[in-house]
Amino acid sequence: MTPFDSIFQSAHFIKSAEKLSQCPLDQGVEVAFAGRSNAGKSTALNTLTNQKKLARTSKTPGRTQLINCFGLNVEDRRLIDLPGYGFAKVPIEMKKVWQAHMQDYLMNRRSLAGVVLVMDIRHPLKEFDEMMLDWAKANHMKVHVLLTKSDKLKRGPAQASMFSVQRELKAQGVDGTVQTFSALNGDGVDALRTKLSEWLVLENLEVIPVSPNA
Repeated sequence: MTPFDSIFQSAHFIKSAEKLSQCPLDQGVEVAFAGRSNAGKSTALNTLTNQKKLARTSKTPGRTQLINCFGLNVEDRRLIDLPGYGFAKVPIEMKKVWQAHMQDYLMNRRSLAGVVLVMDIRHPLKEFDEMMLDWAKANHMKVHVLLTKSDKLKRGPAQASMFSVQRELKAQGVDGTVQTFSALNGDGVDALRTKLSEWLVLENLEVIPVSPNA
């Protein structure tokens, strides 16, 4: 348990945006979740907020094709679910368009405090992950690597994977941290909430009532 559990559990859908101009007003603080298709991004968001259906999940990779925005019950604090990158079954031109919109968001969103980069612990540091790390370094953006599905590995190999990714971030000069995470057994949920509470500057903020249907 963390002091901020209730705040994350208050997460509620605000809107879906095809492009940056359709996102909520660029004020306050928000954290974006990014990752390859089927890395477990939406499931991680649902686990973080203790809600089964906050973020849409599917066994079909690439279902998240919009910038999905979720609010918290503190003023101007948001979680953002970015389009999954990878082998979505959509036309190549459509894929190029939504990836361009995602890049626009990452480059120009002033309220973006950091990016949670979601990787399957069994297959970390793929091409998209490396691209995101390069972008983060170039733009001095904080990154927190979430190695999902840690329950698929025994503790030794899981720790070895985490240390390997930590070494890679250090070698690349990326301002980043790394943790293991499992939606199945709860591994790392508190650690993720603690990290995000730092980025979102939740301490000493007044909690305000927000209707789930707002």
